[in-house]
Amino acid sequence: MRLGRVTLAMTLLVLLGFTGSRPQNLGVKDGVLAACPNSPNCVSTQAKDARHTIAPLTYATSKEQAIQRLTDIINSLPRTRIVTSTADYLHVEFTSALFRFVDDVEFFFDDAAKTIHFRSASRLGYSDLGVNRKRMEDIRQRFLKQ
Repeated sequence: MRLGRVTLAMTLLVLLGFTGSRPQNLGVKDGVLAACPNSPNCVSTQAKDARHTIAPLTYATSKEQAIQRLTDIINSLPRTRIVTSTADYLHVEFTSALFRFVDDVEFFFDDAAKTIHFRSASRLGYSDLGVNRKRMEDIRQRFLKQ
């Protein structure tokens, strides 16, 4: 009987999706994105530890052109939704195909340094098997090619 309850719970989770709720700590505060949690399912250009750190993007164009280029790349990727778009910040939700896991990705445009800082984190779970890092490196390659 216990196995039946577990199976039912797993089925409901799959049907409803593993979306989780949107974190409350998103956004930029004094030029800084939220820190990554201790779990390995997050990368950030502003992280201080090797496990979570990743290099930022840079641009030589105007900030508006860089935002448009990045927005075009995001819109070309499957299962993405831009939640927030301001003059120097983007919040994007990436949803996995099978289980509908949602990852929150934030981009902060520091125009004085011509740098795009970003943070990519899973909403649920502990390990993401490197998905966030791979996604951000893919976006980096696409950004550099254009």
